[in-house]
Amino acid sequence: MSFNIGLSGLYAANKQLDVTGNNIANVATTGFKSSRAEFADIYAASKLGTGQNSIGNGVNLAAVSQQFTQGDVNNSGGVLDMAIQGGGFFVQKGSDGSLEYTRSGAFRADKDGYITNNTGTSRLQGYAADDDGKIIKGGLTDLQLNLSYLPPKASTKVDSTSNLNSSEPVINQTTKPFDPTDTTTFTTQYSTTLYDSQGNSHEMVQYMVKTDANKWSAYTLIDGRNLDGSKPTTTGTTAPVPSVLSFDGAGKLTDITTAGVPGTTLTLTGWIPGSVTNGVWTPNKATAPNIAVNMANITQYNSASYRNPPTTDGYATGQITGLKIDGNGVMFATFSNQQSKAIGQISLASFNNEQGLQPSGGTTWRETFASGQPGYDSPQSGTLGSIVANSLENSNVNLTNELVDLIKAQSNYQANAKTISTQSTIMQTIIQMT
Repeated sequence: MSFNIGLSGLYAANKQLDVTGNNIANVATTGFKSSRAEFADIYAASKLGTGQNSIGNGVNLAAVSQQFTQGDVNNSGGVLDMAIQGGGFFVQKGSDGSLEYTRSGAFRADKDGYITNNTGTSRLQGYAADDDGKIIKGGLTDLQLNLSYLPPKASTKVDSTSNLNSSEPVINQTTKPFDPTDTTTFTTQYSTTLYDSQGNSHEMVQYMVKTDANKWSAYTLIDGRNLDGSKPTTTGTTAPVPSVLSFDGAGKLTDITTAGVPGTTLTLTGWIPGSVTNGVWTPNKATAPNIAVNMANITQYNSASYRNPPTTDGYATGQITGLKIDGNGVMFATFSNQQSKAIGQISLASFNNEQGLQPSGGTTWRETFASGQPGYDSPQSGTLGSIVANSLENSNVNLTNELVDLIKAQSNYQANAKTISTQSTIMQTIIQMT
């Protein structure tokens, strides 16, 4: 019996203990993947030698392979914590510019808003978004949380669904001309908030007056003023010009006429934004585009007059208040003005041979020739998994199995040590015979 055989066994058992101990040490490491020691036997026979009498020459460590099975995904509550449910790796750029790949999604934002790993040394990679929130799937870039204010947007359209009660009495506008301060001169009113180019809010009120069995007049004022800022009067040049709504016998809208022009959309042109202080109107120097008020979804049925909440495209200045990440890895910033906008999308990497990746510490891997080049795409594309927000992937180490492997490795070590002890005893016997 050769001492080398026993020594190779001791070496192999020691490496198995190292691998098992490393697994146990990382049982609580986020995104860690367990390893397995794989061995191969050694034979010293030549290529032309006969195999029937070959005696093994021991064992060597063939490989330490990692098991890229899914770990448990548990909620962590962290705003930027992410887990991958399925295949793929997060992509990080290290301080030296090289790319790293990880399953650990414990991310945070640095002082400049860049999303980094938990040590702050590597930045998460993904796809950028333009000013309108559209994802640009070009090259990878450092993902960053833009903490600046969301610029305001001037209103350009108003849309809603409403009903005018057909049982309302007709108002004679000859004897009772429209007066916004006199509730007896109009039937009902609807209010909508508009925004100018500076994000200032303005109240648009549409006063509806039933003038005939199937006709209504709609007067539109903003901040209680005509569009040019003049104070509305019942007569003269500053009297509001109504839009005339015509309905058929079934209560369906047939036509809307504004300043002699038929259609279904009321276009507000020439609006000069301003404010009223102590009864004096002053323009605020903001600009406002034409506003298209869709009035096609108005009916005249014998039921209470109502209006569904209007939808507009304008909003005031907003400050970021939160972040949401969907399953596709798109990051949505929410703002104090009730708006949300995509600010980027996470990219995942995949490899043809994950076993060829080189572990580089910090629960990261690096590309090698054996792994092949990475493929980048958004989550839920092809074989890539989905992103689970506010969660982390636990280590996939099975502690029970590792403890059993620890006992087996210890027994292997003791057994190989026994072979060396036996060989030593035999040698001593031979020496004593001489």
